[in-house]
Amino acid sequence: MSGVHYVTRETLEQMKEELNYLRTKGRAEIARAIAEAREKGDLRENAEYDAAKEAQGHHEARIAQLEEAIANARVVDEKDIDTSKVSILSVVKITNLSTQKTMVYRLVSEQEADLKAGKISVASPIGKGLLGKKVGEIAEIQVPSGIMKLRVDEISV
Repeated sequence: MSGVHYVTRETLEQMKEELNYLRTKGRAEIARAIAEAREKGDLRENAEYDAAKEAQGHHEARIAQLEEAIANARVVDEKDIDTSKVSILSVVKITNLSTQKTMVYRLVSEQEADLKAGKISVASPIGKGLLGKKVGEIAEIQVPSGIMKLRVDEISV
């Protein structure tokens, strides 16, 4: 998962806040849960203890993931984005040529991707297919059901 991650300043701050929370209060909560489970007796047959230890593993993995993402983050200022072509942090209005359905997406890093919020990863097939395209160009993207043709209608920030 290494490599440069382009993010907005706001996203970088959110990541730092989450990391700080996980390192402090989050670790304390996990330690408390492990201590409570340990007090309940034999650890070999203690499902609560096993669950708490597993939660601790997930917690530490998330901390490591955030640390790496922050270390490799490059802040992109929206005013520096070239709107003549699709790039990371661009807001792109596209039309699916087979259904004539129009969609609007913001291309973001993998950490920020959230389809419900209209944010797609630049590493996704659609994101990769749109990168570098200009208004009026058609991106032909290989998807499981075949080739999807998307026309770039508008690029903004």
